Amino acid sequence: MAWTTANIPDQSGRVAVVTGANGGLGLETARELAPKGAHVVLAARNQDKAETTRRDLLTEIPNASLEVRRLDLASLESIHELAADVLGDQVAIDLLVNNAGVMGTSRRETADGFELQFGTNHLGHFALTALLIPALLRGSAARVVTVTSTARHFGGPVDSNDPHLQSNYDPWRAYGRSKMANLQFAVELNHRLENARASVASLVAHPGFSRTDLQAQSVRASEGGASQRFFHAMVGRFGMTARDGALPQLRAATDPAARGGELYAPRWVNFGPPVRRPISERSKKPGALRSLWDISERETRIGLDIGALTQKARKG
Repeated sequence: MAWTTANIPDQSGRVAVVTGANGGLGLETARELAPKGAHVVLAARNQDKAETTRRDLLTEIPNASLEVRRLDLASLESIHELAADVLGDQVAIDLLVNNAGVMGTSRRETADGFELQFGTNHLGHFALTALLIPALLRGSAARVVTVTSTARHFGGPVDSNDPHLQSNYDPWRAYGRSKMANLQFAVELNHRLENARASVASLVAHPGFSRTDLQAQSVRASEGGASQRFFHAMVGRFGMTARDGALPQLRAATDPAARGGELYAPRWVNFGPPVRRPISERSKKPGALRSLWDISERETRIGLDIGALTQKARKG
């Protein structure tokens, strides 16, 4: 029998942080977690839109526990500010959904000089996860779910000598590379968590061909490029709904049978109900995973020593 939102167990007492929760897959994820009892943090750059989302959700789910926090994944300063607020509150986080992203943009840079897609989709989430690990270690069987895409197959590994594609930039190659980085980060994070015997698991999900505002944003961010317009039209005509597209990340986040290091995706590559899918050996070569980790620490200037953080958490 296909997994649906009816299979989501009670989430009472759990705290979920969802990036990009003011629209698309993030909104649908929040919409399903809230009625199950989770306190959902809507982490988003556009505060006005996020606050409107919060009010709309409260209209649908009057007893929902929701809060808005500002998060711009294209700014390390913003990421540090959010993490400092959360850690200062001494809150435990039980679920972090690394969902937000940009797609198919012309070459631009983040506030810190990172290529926009790699900087937002991967480095921003790497930094956020690294800074929130202490709160996740305080959680109850916490999970980190990072969202990838089938586009990862067209991206290849990150070049340590040119992580920001200063030469030969292509918007779709850059996007695919950032999505491969999402998957590789999730796999390596879980490996290090397991080695440290931490109480946190890292999983990965991809939503398939889903109708969200991501494609429209891609058109705007690329000044209306032809390939971006094409994918926008195709998704509008053939894509799954955002609600269906969110199912893989919801299953990864809540299914009691899900385990760290697993990938959840539509049954038929880009369409269908969420199922566990294998991760190709090419995508998880140990050398490539370690290299990406080193690049991420170097670029963000954030060291992520899972073993040391886990030991510190055990000592209280």
